[in-house]
Amino acid sequence: MRRVSVRNLAAHKVRLFLTIFSVVLGTSFVAGSIIFTSSISNAFTSIFDKTAQGVAVQVAPKNPSAIQASGAQVSPGVPNSIVSTIVANREQLGYDRLSINYNGLVAVAQADGKPLQTGNAPSIGTTYLSPSEAVAKAENTILPGGRGPRRPGEVAINKTAADKAGLKVGSRTRVVAGQGTSEPLDVKVVGLLDWPVEVGGFVNVAFDEDTARQLYSDGSHSGTVQLSAQDGVSDDELARRVRNLLGPTALKIQTGDEVRQESKDAINKFLQIFTYILLAFAGIGIIVGTFIIYNTFAMIVAQRNRELALLRAIGASEGQVSRSVLTEAFLVGLVGSAIGLVVGIGLAAGLRAIAIATTGLPDGGLRITPTAIIAALVVGVVVTMLSAWLPARRAARVAPVEAMRSTMAEPKSLHSRTVVGVLFAAAGIAITVAAALHQGVGPALAVGLGAVLLIVAVVLTAPALSRPFLAVIGVITLPFGKLGHLARTNAARNPRRTAATAFALTIGLMLVAVIGTLGSTFKATVDESLDKNVKADFFVTGVNNLPVPPPVLQAVKNTDGVDEAVGTGLAVSTVDDKQVMGRGVMGGKLRDLINYKIVDGEDVTDDGMIVDAPTARGQGWDPGTTVTFTRGDGTTVDIPVVGVFERSDGLGSWLLGSDAYNQVVPQASQMMLGVFVKAADGTDKAALQRRLADATSKYLTVQVQTADQYKSSVSSLIDQMLGVLYAMLGLALLIAVLGIVNTLALSVVERRQEIGMQRAIGMVRPQVRRMIYLESVLIALFGATLGVLLGVGLAIAVVRTLREWGIGNPVLPWSLIVITLVGAAIVGVVAAVWPAIRAARTKPLDAIAGE
Repeated sequence: MRRVSVRNLAAHKVRLFLTIFSVVLGTSFVAGSIIFTSSISNAFTSIFDKTAQGVAVQVAPKNPSAIQASGAQVSPGVPNSIVSTIVANREQLGYDRLSINYNGLVAVAQADGKPLQTGNAPSIGTTYLSPSEAVAKAENTILPGGRGPRRPGEVAINKTAADKAGLKVGSRTRVVAGQGTSEPLDVKVVGLLDWPVEVGGFVNVAFDEDTARQLYSDGSHSGTVQLSAQDGVSDDELARRVRNLLGPTALKIQTGDEVRQESKDAINKFLQIFTYILLAFAGIGIIVGTFIIYNTFAMIVAQRNRELALLRAIGASEGQVSRSVLTEAFLVGLVGSAIGLVVGIGLAAGLRAIAIATTGLPDGGLRITPTAIIAALVVGVVVTMLSAWLPARRAARVAPVEAMRSTMAEPKSLHSRTVVGVLFAAAGIAITVAAALHQGVGPALAVGLGAVLLIVAVVLTAPALSRPFLAVIGVITLPFGKLGHLARTNAARNPRRTAATAFALTIGLMLVAVIGTLGSTFKATVDESLDKNVKADFFVTGVNNLPVPPPVLQAVKNTDGVDEAVGTGLAVSTVDDKQVMGRGVMGGKLRDLINYKIVDGEDVTDDGMIVDAPTARGQGWDPGTTVTFTRGDGTTVDIPVVGVFERSDGLGSWLLGSDAYNQVVPQASQMMLGVFVKAADGTDKAALQRRLADATSKYLTVQVQTADQYKSSVSSLIDQMLGVLYAMLGLALLIAVLGIVNTLALSVVERRQEIGMQRAIGMVRPQVRRMIYLESVLIALFGATLGVLLGVGLAIAVVRTLREWGIGNPVLPWSLIVITLVGAAIVGVVAAVWPAIRAARTKPLDAIAGE
């Protein structure tokens, strides 16, 4: 029987190719996802392995990992008193050398004066320490022909950034600290830094120690403190002694190994999330592929009735027949997985190349892990075997005499599965509707459960739904006369096959509809919020999501024609040992420029804070209570809650008054998110926008936008994110198209005698092709309609559960829906091209003779 399985595969090469291709698409995405993230993780690991070399112990403030990775500092640093205590106890601790590194965000001007674009890669300013001063072994070195900065007005820049900016040793340029209160600095490049491995787009500007301290310290705090150990003192021992000396502290006291591991863990945590996203889309592709493989094997079994019956007649048992089909599935899965692994490696290489070119990710080579190999093989083989299990069981039950009389027909009754499907649909609808009536994370997850039940319901009821749907939508084939009638009949003849084929498209387009509805709703919410709540005429924001240097606020206030300008700053701190993130008012009354509703208490005061209603309920921060913030250096600040506001976009979860913000976030660490600007009455706004642009141009990373321009930029950002999701959904849609091709091709084989008879009585080749095209279009429209209806319904329910976070009423993407349905019809035509050509080439006499 194994020989029969192998020969049967070899005898049907086209069918074998189509089935293997289904497996290849799913497994390649799984393998590619794992290899890509492993390669990027390995590249970052190679970088972090080189950091803090020679450092025995590091004492640093606790910066959130996401903020720290960007190079920003949201805490004031290590108190000078702590540094003095460490210095005074050098012999007791047993350290050899001590160095301090001040660092933070920075922007650099190119040779032409325009800002150097980093492509969202880190752009950090650091302290230059000579080899004799530094504790850490140099990760970068000054290239020949240059030197390190020794005095104010001198900098060293990494060579790749200098080359991109058109700078060299001796060039003069301008730099701006992205946080703190310093004005732009005119500097001279005195050296180029050579980094062995770096992220593309990465910018490092090294200052002399005095300038770095001025830029990134408030004067009472130092930066990161690094210690080297004396001979005979281990890193762990030195760390223990420092901890004992300092006692309980909010500072991080780590060995060099712990510093490197923390960096690796942070990037791996991000990459793990990215891996899950990629694997989720791979899973969608595999689910879609499962139905195609099932459909393929079901049709293969149906077409081989006489062959299977003959095997039974000459003595093959049910088990042998079943195992022969499963053997074919195993071989298909094995070959498809192996090819999928190779394709996945190519996919990962392509993704890595694109990522390196567009986002500046480091290049550490392609890393093919055993996990990727095993995952591809296991997923491919298991999915194929499971997909073929029901057809194999059906093959085993072929009755020799009955099967040799005629081809095996599908069971006529759909009653039982339809009834079960209706029950699933009722449960799914009930759960989804109930969840949509509530708000929060729980109801949103409940919508997910309802979606699962509804998808199962579609699987079970789609065959019964296909016939009435095809009867209605079949009107589009009326202009084609008898050919249209034949196409409708063919599509409705086997509802199970039609439903299974259409389901692949249903899943893909369901997700497209969900994502499209969420995207259009988010954009409408932003537009409505800006129109309703924002009274500002202009928005001053950072380019590429960079913070706005705090001195920009005063430059805007001093611009002729400005009536009022208020900034908002990022506030990151710790409350009850948990990281919290909110915003702070910078210079003025925010309510003069933004409408928000106070539902309890009063508006924010200079020394107080207000919180949104969900946070007030969840944290118990009611008016009159006091919130204790712990800064990065361990000091605490008590801020009274004076009011509760109705959640509003742009204000965050809580808002600090200007004095309270300065207490929680020291000026040297402040990062301004943007400035709201209101023009004075009678001011020419176009002229004012030009004056604002001129006044802020020296800060390099600042842009001035009108309300419409700001809305457009937000919409563009949402569209970019949606574009990534749509591109990843392309895999499922590609598999869906393949499923239609596969089913139609096999259907042509199954109906060879029928098509031959039609050719014999006068149907010409163009008519055969047209009939197949119409049949494919009907199947594609059936799947697309189910997907769009299901997706829109689920998206509306999800949006309803997100009202607590300020999301507005659902907005349907009508243009996307129309494009989707039209696109489905086009997909149907494209998918039918090859099967239609094959059908048209059927020779009447050979087909009738069964050859």
